[in-house]
Amino acid sequence: MIIVTGGAGFIGSYLVGELSDKGIGPIIVCDRLRNGGKWKNIAKHNVADIINPDNLMEWLESNGQNVDCIFHLGAISTTTETDADFIWRNNVQFTQNLWDWCARNQARLIYASSAATYGDGKLGFEDDQSLEAINKLQPLNPYGWSKKISDQRAIQMAAAGYAPRQWAGLKFFNVYGPNEYHKGGQESVAVQLFNKIKQDGEAVLFKSHHPDYEDGGQMRDFVWVGDVINVMLWLYENHQTSGIFNCGSGKARSFKDLALAVFKAMDMAPKISYRDTPEHIRKHYQYFTEANMQKLRAEGYNHNGTSLEDGVGEYVRKYLATEDWYR
Repeated sequence: MIIVTGGAGFIGSYLVGELSDKGIGPIIVCDRLRNGGKWKNIAKHNVADIINPDNLMEWLESNGQNVDCIFHLGAISTTTETDADFIWRNNVQFTQNLWDWCARNQARLIYASSAATYGDGKLGFEDDQSLEAINKLQPLNPYGWSKKISDQRAIQMAAAGYAPRQWAGLKFFNVYGPNEYHKGGQESVAVQLFNKIKQDGEAVLFKSHHPDYEDGGQMRDFVWVGDVINVMLWLYENHQTSGIFNCGSGKARSFKDLALAVFKAMDMAPKISYRDTPEHIRKHYQYFTEANMQKLRAEGYNHNGTSLEDGVGEYVRKYLATEDWYR
């Protein structure tokens, strides 16, 4: 039995789809569907049950004897959320509860950390899991801080011999792909650009306020959601691998590159304009992120990542340009 928390969310539902297609399961989704269209993310997949997060720990105590692995992808992931108590309960305490249950019951736990733990990136993007290195990181928002705390606790408890049978924390970078449409302002820039181009025939990017970068030349590690799922499935198949790992493409690309890839996938001539980066985010604006993927590759992960052009091409042609946007 597999549990996917956040299983009706963006990355979680894509994982549920891959597990379902491979006949791995039964699959239990832990999530809140509420009144929107989030249910569409899992409508095509074979789901054995849906559990409200408030009831998961009680459910595990009564029904968890057959649970092999928990993919913990559920969290308050909004980087603009300011209620730190709310984030602590949902991101830190809930993760700790799952860690405790998996450790006691010798289940496996693969959880979502975040590249937000790296803060402004001045210390680099190397997934050094020494406590000394993690302690030095300075996230810029409560969300990134909550993920740093969970990573610290994982390292400390594993070192003390109190850990799930297998555990891994994945520092996701800028993931894009289908089933992200419920995220509102937190949608990837890829789908935001598609919608803007479809509506107005042009893309709008931020101007650069840094002398080393041209307008639209700000760089991010954009990673296709299918590559993120490949990492999680590889970990699932390789029980011996535990630790904290980066999960990105390993190659930074510019926002202009992303916009050009969207135009190409839409078979449209590029038209890009630029506007000032808003004052309230300019001070902490990141101009470069890039996942160092060597640590995971040293463990034996050897899948080739999807190029930005191929990932955006699949996203647009297979999903966004069709009547059915869902995976």
